[in-house]
Amino acid sequence: MESLYLLVPLSAAVVLMIIGVFGWAVGGGQFEDLDAEGTRILEPDEAPAAGLDPDQGAGRGRS
Repeated sequence: MESLYLLVPLSAAVVLMIIGVFGWAVGGGQFEDLDAEGTRILEPDEAPAAGLDPDQGAGRGRS
């Protein structure tokens, strides 16, 4: 019975934290355009930045 004195406020705090994180995500525009992320993978990559060799990928150094 004494454990309820700890668990009830702890669970209420966790629920409030989850609601806060969800509200932060909604306010930040996380759920604005759900279809764009599904179609983004089908689009071609953007052109490489100026001055970079497109054949030399990131992580490949000169030997």
